[in-house]
Amino acid sequence: MPDYTPTDEHDDFEPPSKSELKRRMTALQNLGEALTALSDKQLQKVPIEDTRLLEAIAEAQRITSNSARRRHLQFIGKLMRDIDAEPIAAALSAMHQEQHRAAAHFQGLEALRDRLLSEGPDVIGDVVERWPDTDRQHLRNLLLQAQREQKRGQAPAAARKLFRYLRELASAAGDGDALDAAADGDDES
Repeated sequence: MPDYTPTDEHDDFEPPSKSELKRRMTALQNLGEALTALSDKQLQKVPIEDTRLLEAIAEAQRITSNSARRRHLQFIGKLMRDIDAEPIAAALSAMHQEQHRAAAHFQGLEALRDRLLSEGPDVIGDVVERWPDTDRQHLRNLLLQAQREQKRGQAPAAARKLFRYLRELASAAGDGDALDAAADGDDES
């Protein structure tokens, strides 16, 4: 019996397995589910050109029944098979990264505020160094008021004002130096 060896390059191509196809379809369905969790404003930032898909997403947001929602998500996954999902996935990824950056920035400002409250007026110089437009006297007053509230066990109204002022400074400067401040505070403690 002669040995048969395929010489044609096209014969080496194997179609994806059923498991691989199912993984792809589940990934598209999960991507569709992530789209249904977005607000209208966020959804407008995602490059979706298929009007049927947009309508299906809007309808899925209105469905409250679990079984109907599950079936509708499968329908969204089916619709997504016909479009290029890469730009949508990239847009969602960019949104999530921006949310993580904003959360990290927020946490950095909180850490700076906590550092100010724990270490006192000595840290004001670091804040002025990061944001030269800082009103030193206003910052000092907010800090002392927050520390007084803390000692008395009162609600942290002044600490909130202090945080708002730090957030205004950071947004006016347009930078994320609050993250560095949080790291510096952790090193010095």
